[in-house]
Amino acid sequence: MGIAVKTAALALWLGCLLPSPALAALQDQFLYFPAKAALPELLAGGLKAWPSSQDFKGLVAEPTGPVRATAIVFHGNAGHAGHRSAYAAALAPQGVRVILAEYPGYGPRPGPLGEASLVADAEQIIAQAYRQYGAPLLVIGESLGAGVAAAAAARQRDKTAGLMLITPWDTLQHVAGYHYPWLPVSWLLRDRYDSAANLARFDRPVVVVVAERDSIVPARFGVALHDGLVAPRQLRVVPGAEHNDWFERVDGGWWRDAVRFLLGGAD
Repeated sequence: MGIAVKTAALALWLGCLLPSPALAALQDQFLYFPAKAALPELLAGGLKAWPSSQDFKGLVAEPTGPVRATAIVFHGNAGHAGHRSAYAAALAPQGVRVILAEYPGYGPRPGPLGEASLVADAEQIIAQAYRQYGAPLLVIGESLGAGVAAAAAARQRDKTAGLMLITPWDTLQHVAGYHYPWLPVSWLLRDRYDSAANLARFDRPVVVVVAERDSIVPARFGVALHDGLVAPRQLRVVPGAEHNDWFERVDGGWWRDAVRFLLGGAD
């Protein structure tokens, strides 16, 4: 789930000697770690292709009882959507239908990597899920996916009931600068993922989840994002958690309370 910030920053340093197209390619190589897989490999544990096998954009899991809401999950920079079935298991008991969105270039999907590609695709997924299922629609992003979710949900604000950002940053530039303070990251970064700017006018409920001992995206960057929000907001610190083990430290009650806040306190 983690983003390889240190390696990406190293790529920026190496890229100082390269022309812009080569620098962009190098950043993609160190920022995105897609796992390719054929669609049948992803269809397990009740997960189905969404919206169809022919137009695959993710996986969907339905709760056994009444559906209260639909949540779209945008995963971190490694693996593929099939690796995130734990979200479906956690949210199904809350009556939430879960779409595990897949990025272009990940899993069985073709397409280019990069912020512009991922965010534009995420916008389309939000819009399509809203057309198919209606409101309320929740958007969830983890790590890199928090940057994607923040940008896409802000652009599709009218379709988004609530937003959960897990181990996020305020801007990728700050995280890269933290790991490599001697690099001129402000002008080397092509992909910015500036969630603070993207959410400056966002007014839907937002839950920001930070891992107390996160060494990849230190919690203070998520706290800074939370503190700058104008939306109804909730900060959730997972005690003792690192970037990749926070999921093991929360329970059903934690998810129930988070969903309730995102839905505006509705039961």
